[in-house]
Amino acid sequence: MKITVLGCGAMGSIYAALLATAGHEVTAVDANSDHVAAINANGLRVSGASGDRTVNIKAQTEMPLTPAELLIIAVKGAHVASASEKAFSTIDANSLVLTIQNGLGSSDIVADRLGPDRLIVGVAQGFGASLPEPGHTHHSDMKAIRMGAYANLNAGQVALVSQLYTEAGFDAEPVADIQAMQWDKLICNCAYSAPAALTGMTVGDIMDDPNISVISRNAATEAWETARALKVKIDIPDPVEHVREFASRMPEAKPSVLLDIEAGRASEVGMINGAVPREAVKVGLTAPVNDILTRLVLAIEQSRFPGA
Repeated sequence: MKITVLGCGAMGSIYAALLATAGHEVTAVDANSDHVAAINANGLRVSGASGDRTVNIKAQTEMPLTPAELLIIAVKGAHVASASEKAFSTIDANSLVLTIQNGLGSSDIVADRLGPDRLIVGVAQGFGASLPEPGHTHHSDMKAIRMGAYANLNAGQVALVSQLYTEAGFDAEPVADIQAMQWDKLICNCAYSAPAALTGMTVGDIMDDPNISVISRNAATEAWETARALKVKIDIPDPVEHVREFASRMPEAKPSVLLDIEAGRASEVGMINGAVPREAVKVGLTAPVNDILTRLVLAIEQSRFPGA
């Protein structure tokens, strides 16, 4: 299949490399010119839970002018709107679009710009991905990728894309309830994203620290309570145990929000911790822990790099 990966950062690079290894024609698109140059010069290296390999793929900073059969949007949530606007040149009436971001809200933006009936929403759980250097992505674990139709896309098309991922080495599976899938991941993200950004701790550090772990657990529980009030069909009896199991698989991992802060760029905390108070209001609840965490991270971003 002809595939374009838009947003070839830590996670997008894993998708691009493994799908290319499986025999697909992959073009990686990313705004990071150093990363693109390194990929074109030396190949794209993936190390960690899936092994250590270097894959030769085409990388560029501009969108291809010919349509892809599958467009994978793997940019951070803050860049989904601009990425979607640029994507028209690389899709046609027959193209499928898979968007994979943390948090809530990104898929609505993609659907609004590229159409809901071609859109597949994906959730990647437990990878702990980072870019140690240009041309090299590393991931600490490789738990699962779940995907489902945003609107009226035929289930067979979702199964086709899921099968592509499975054949490339991912634990991929199509699901019917994308809302439950997103909240399952969001509860874990809320536990570690903002707390890590504020403290510099890894997920394992947060889990074990006697002070910050209390805040982490409260953020997760608040998200879990909000999901239940919204009648989201999550299968999580105990949110604290759920997020501890998540962290125990990759204790050395740094959440993407912390990696963004360290890199001097705006994070997607507003779509992660910030999503909980927005959703809580819909059912007459408040989410003060996640609200405070979000505001503290945003204050750091605005003070350190106001133009980001």
